[in-house]
Amino acid sequence: MPSRKALVRRPGPRLAEGIVTHLERSPVDVALALRQWEGYVAALRAHGWETVEVPPADACPDGVFVEDTMVVFRGAALIARPGALPRRPETPAAEAVVAGLGMSVRTVRAPGTLEGGDVLKAGDTVYVGTGGRTNAEGVRQLRAAFEPLGARVVAVPVTKVLHLKSAVTALPDGTVVGHPPLVDTPGSFPRFLPVPEESGSHVVLLGDGKLLMAASAPRSAGIFAAMGYTPVLVDISEFERLEGCVTCLSVRVRGLDA
Repeated sequence: MPSRKALVRRPGPRLAEGIVTHLERSPVDVALALRQWEGYVAALRAHGWETVEVPPADACPDGVFVEDTMVVFRGAALIARPGALPRRPETPAAEAVVAGLGMSVRTVRAPGTLEGGDVLKAGDTVYVGTGGRTNAEGVRQLRAAFEPLGARVVAVPVTKVLHLKSAVTALPDGTVVGHPPLVDTPGSFPRFLPVPEESGSHVVLLGDGKLLMAASAPRSAGIFAAMGYTPVLVDISEFERLEGCVTCLSVRVRGLDA
């Protein structure tokens, strides 16, 4: 298996019906969303990622947010059990794809709930957001799956946004970045860097110091550039209307170090 794969799933015709929890619903241009998704996929490919399409989930409006279907750590995949009942049909096809890649696969079982957007990896530390779509039993099952592989699992509260990674992500050096009004406990993270825009909280590590980011966070991008990183900006405005961000549009698999 090549060292860098990104699982993606194209947006379906019902995208505009996606679940909105912390935002007021606004119209979504589905045709524009598809073009933006294609631009996102192209950016991954341009920076050395092989993209693997999970079969469409056209009956599931939120299916494009494929990151929520699983958590990957060191060659093992834990298939999620979404806290939002309408999203549970999204997982079987995603599970089949990672199994086909030769990864070890486990599945969250009832009564546990866990969504991949609630899980942030920073080195060997795995932060898990609780209080929304992921419950304590989901965290327990994640510990059971990944602690034997060397993970240190830390549960943190999430009440102000949909998922933990709606509030924070991490730079290559492990510094956690977030927009302070949306972060419940910045002190949960040993190194926390505040950023001025909500979407500036969301980075995908492309490798070689390159950060995939939303075009809606130019000031945050400037901060990261001054730190020596190279922001790669993509327009995902239609997904942002549905509480989506750059992280949730793919599952990144970095070989055994994922």
